[in-house]
Amino acid sequence: MSPTTIFILVLVVAAVIAVIGIVMVARGRTDADGTTDAVQLDRAAKKADKSRRKSRAASAVAVSANATTDQDPSSSVAVVAPPAEYSQDKPKIEVTADEYGVTRRRFFGRALGAVFGLFMLQFALAGLAFFWPKLRGGFGTPIKAGTVKELKAEVLQAGVVIPKAIPAAQAWVIPFQMELLDDSQFAEVPFVVAGGEDDGVGLMALWHRCVHLGCRVPECIPSQGFECPCHGSKYNAHGEYAQGPAPRNLDRFAVSVNGSGELVIETGTVVQTARAKQFTIPYPQGPFCVG
Repeated sequence: MSPTTIFILVLVVAAVIAVIGIVMVARGRTDADGTTDAVQLDRAAKKADKSRRKSRAASAVAVSANATTDQDPSSSVAVVAPPAEYSQDKPKIEVTADEYGVTRRRFFGRALGAVFGLFMLQFALAGLAFFWPKLRGGFGTPIKAGTVKELKAEVLQAGVVIPKAIPAAQAWVIPFQMELLDDSQFAEVPFVVAGGEDDGVGLMALWHRCVHLGCRVPECIPSQGFECPCHGSKYNAHGEYAQGPAPRNLDRFAVSVNGSGELVIETGTVVQTARAKQFTIPYPQGPFCVG
């Protein structure tokens, strides 16, 4: 699956979890009769409350019996004194929700809210990291490919072009004869070639992404070019269009040489060029790698 599809699926899952969490918390705060109460009583509290109500009823009966006895001395009804905790002389103390404590239902409701909040925080941080631009390192920023001297020794061997892959820049580094620059379409964008002031051999950085549908285009040493395995588009060693459904040449990056003699590939600067009317290098120079 593509990154976009995965991101959409993550959003859908997060939304479903959010709805479930809201429903569970809402149900946990609702009594059986549909009303909400700030203090939810558990079974033990309800049982104790029921016992107190029975004690109050017994006390009321005793008081009534006592009053009857006072009127009729011959009555045999026993007088029972009310419990001390319900004495009229002892004031009742109201207990707040905080003093009462946290009930089991409230505890689980808070725990669910904490877990859900932690999940949403992690999701938010992941989303921020996904969308936040990479200001240092990585594709889209300047990438050091190595020293110009070493790269030239690798990409041009006995007159044969051996493209060097730079994974961090998603690029192929290839040699380019500076004497061909003025008569080529690259004369209008000379910053796509660098490092050829001393020996007349510069370096280019081709984006290895096919301009047709974005497949990675590998090199083909026998034909001295690049051949897309997806739909058969073919390009010469300088990335100029030769065959297939591709609409233009391979895209390339701006390049420069820093003070340390290293080739710097500006992956944030992509240069597009139309199909060349005339090749700067013959193609093919041997059998194709892709039929």
